[in-house]
Amino acid sequence: MEAVLERTHPDVIEGAEHAHRAEHVRAAAAAIRALAPDAAACDVAIVLGTGLGALGEAIEISASVAYADIPGFPLSTVESHTGRLLLGTLGGRRVAAMQGRFHRYEGYSLQQVTFPVRVLRELGAKTLVVSNACGGMRADWSAGDVMLIADHINLLGDSPLIGANDDSLGPRFPDMSEPYDASLRAIARAVAAARGITLREGVYVAVAGPNLETRAEYRMLRTLGADVVGMSTVPEVIVAKHAGMRVLGFSMITDMCLPDALEPATLDKILAVARAAEPNLTALVRGVMERI
Repeated sequence: MEAVLERTHPDVIEGAEHAHRAEHVRAAAAAIRALAPDAAACDVAIVLGTGLGALGEAIEISASVAYADIPGFPLSTVESHTGRLLLGTLGGRRVAAMQGRFHRYEGYSLQQVTFPVRVLRELGAKTLVVSNACGGMRADWSAGDVMLIADHINLLGDSPLIGANDDSLGPRFPDMSEPYDASLRAIARAVAAARGITLREGVYVAVAGPNLETRAEYRMLRTLGADVVGMSTVPEVIVAKHAGMRVLGFSMITDMCLPDALEPATLDKILAVARAAEPNLTALVRGVMERI
């Protein structure tokens, strides 16, 4: 925890009572516009997860802004999370891509974790595309597969919406009957079929981490209805829905979490699988951008 705090941006917003106030969101967006006046407006926000930062190379970048230069943004402390906001175009759409996200296990509150989503919405994004690396819990799937997120389970024990609600940012009780937009998922399936990419579809469960799960925990998560497990994504999706955004989510299965055939996982192995499979994810995201 101390190491995380040492690396936190000096202007990072503390606590649930402040991190989602409209004035802080506007201030951060204004800072980005000042640093990249010709590129700050965007239609689509993209969050690049662990090992998936190279997807940013597919973007025609007009400007790049370090998180350290944006008031209120935490700093990424996880390997492969570069910590830059990329502004440009992808598939003909104006995009803002977070090359690195934040996690609860880094010591940040969920309000801090999701603050960038608020800022990207302020910059004009009406759609959020989230990606993550995850553990697969279905024996008929394989490491390297991409899963389209159809729904999620929140086992983080918290919500980024706890605390005073700013009605200018979203309603007190946002509906979550369809967190992942059905029309966007249909487009993703069509892109996958056209490009010959195997695309799984299922339920993502978010846990706090940073430790991986035990065999008994994997059995429990499967019993609950989850297909893959990770430590991110759900808070950003909740805030995006609160802000009225459409959401599309992809999970990259980087290791298999089968209780009866469980092998130790390492970050190096996870990153290697993500790098090998990333071209499929890049093709999917680019294809969706071209069709929406």
